Amino acid sequence: MNLIAPLLSLCLQAAAGDVFVAPDGKDSNPGTKDAPFATIARARDAKPVTVILRGGTYFLPETLVVKPEDSGVTYAAAPGEKVVLSGGRRIAGWKKTDAGLWTAQTELRFNQLFIDGKRRTRARTPNEGEFFRVDGEITLDKPAKLKYKEGDLRPEWADRGDVEVIALQKWAEIRMPIRGIDAAARVATLSGDCFKWIIEKNARYWIENAPDLLDAPGEWYLDRKSGLLSYKPLPGEDPEKVEAIVPVMNQLVRIEGASKLRFEGITFSHADWSIGPKGFSDSQAAIEFPGAVWAQGAVGCAFERCVVSHVGGYGIDFGRGCRENRIVRCEVVDIGAGGIRIGETTLRKEDKDKTLGNVVTDSHIHDLGVVFPAGVAIWVGHSAKNVFAHNHIHDTYYSGFSIGWSWGYGPSGAQENVIEYNLVHHIGRGMLADMGGIYTLGTCTGTVIRNNVFHDVWSSTYGGWAIYFDEGSTGVLAENNVSYRCKSNGFHQHYGKDNTLRNNIWALNQEAQIARTRKEDHFTLAFERNIVYWKEGKLLSGNWDGNQFRWEKNLFWNPGGTTGLPEKWKEQGLDKDSVIADPLFVDPDKGDFTLKPDSPALKLGFQPIDVSKVGPRPQ
Repeated sequence: MNLIAPLLSLCLQAAAGDVFVAPDGKDSNPGTKDAPFATIARARDAKPVTVILRGGTYFLPETLVVKPEDSGVTYAAAPGEKVVLSGGRRIAGWKKTDAGLWTAQTELRFNQLFIDGKRRTRARTPNEGEFFRVDGEITLDKPAKLKYKEGDLRPEWADRGDVEVIALQKWAEIRMPIRGIDAAARVATLSGDCFKWIIEKNARYWIENAPDLLDAPGEWYLDRKSGLLSYKPLPGEDPEKVEAIVPVMNQLVRIEGASKLRFEGITFSHADWSIGPKGFSDSQAAIEFPGAVWAQGAVGCAFERCVVSHVGGYGIDFGRGCRENRIVRCEVVDIGAGGIRIGETTLRKEDKDKTLGNVVTDSHIHDLGVVFPAGVAIWVGHSAKNVFAHNHIHDTYYSGFSIGWSWGYGPSGAQENVIEYNLVHHIGRGMLADMGGIYTLGTCTGTVIRNNVFHDVWSSTYGGWAIYFDEGSTGVLAENNVSYRCKSNGFHQHYGKDNTLRNNIWALNQEAQIARTRKEDHFTLAFERNIVYWKEGKLLSGNWDGNQFRWEKNLFWNPGGTTGLPEKWKEQGLDKDSVIADPLFVDPDKGDFTLKPDSPALKLGFQPIDVSKVGPRPQ
């Protein structure tokens, strides 16, 4: 009895308040500061109020699942200490070969390799930055077929069964193993089918995952049959000193109905991706790949000062029934698909299943789409009343924001979202097409896009837009935004209803400045108190027939002297109070669109836009 009582007292003490976890702890310990647990799962099961994680890397034995009975807990890194929850395993025992490679034997199967915290490239051809071209189009056969140019593909790749084609298709991509090669016809049979609406003529593609492609420093290859991992090291790397980590699970954390959880100062890393035997054909936004940190039915949870890195799908994912959750001052970086997902592709009818009222603020989301280029930095499906503010988004291959998931004027759950004070730049980077710094779909009534800066949206072919109202976008207000240096237009409305663009700056876009594609019978767009400034391309593109739009009190200026306004507009009462004059920006070529005190735009009622508050706020 004398031995049992002290142990019981220690266990009750840990369960009643704080528990501690450390990489060198033991799960048989009581979870105190001096005798911590070893795993976060053991700490969860102790029913604590706060779990304090000491610095180090915790290699999760399995996905950490948090359920309703685990609600109300804070998981926090100890002050000043770096904590990593990893879904990976270390690779050791490297041997040097005469061919200049390192090799290691492993029983693990994986699609990603990280050396000293940096992603390494799976063996590919052509090497990074170069592409093959499809000879014509990938077919809609079942399975699809690809005609290649002489010398690009090798018949033996089909025999291996896991050599993949990655082809860029308009706003999406395919990733499929090669199943057969007809060398005489120069036709490769792929493993699955393609969506017809993404097919692109003479598309770019590359090949991954064959041993004979291991020819550039930083590339690696895993023989899945033998388990032999081969790596071509970068100059200066030492096999005895590097830390090599490979992911062994696709998800790190699953929140299943828990509420009032708080994660603070934790890094979540090393989650893999998988595509199945038929491969993958994207429809849009790489939406099939869930988050490494995933939640359903989560209410009032928070991620603060966390990092999600080195994962294969999306980063953080709040799905069905997630309400009033917060992502604050987090970094999402080096992500296989997209950054953050809010909501679902399914339109829910029951209130308890709707995703509402979530907040993402002051976060840094960048370097995305490294496996599936169509991933979006912040994707919002059928989800309403969310706020996205003061974020810094850059270096993506597809859209910065995507709001809504319905095509046309049918039912939608993406109303009253607020997107404000975000800095969004270097979007697309010439990889895909048909994208926006922000992209909206369907009825988004009450959605407000304000006080953001969008610049350098660069598509591969068509469709590099700063603000893009796609099919059926309805009831959106965009005001006080600065958008410049995009490939196609500053703004494009494919078709939509009752949208307003007010007090924005649209500048220095390459092909044109403002576009509308479809003439419709209802009111489509109000364009008022905007400044449009350009040096190349046209003012307008698309279809501006009819009279179901309103333009007034705008300022237009092309230093070369071209106005670009249709002659008939004045007769229709459009832009009758607008002016053609130099807006007197401070330094537009360097991205400074501050108005000088005597700017003629001020006489039109244009309100100066203060961009000093854009992006994450100082702590």
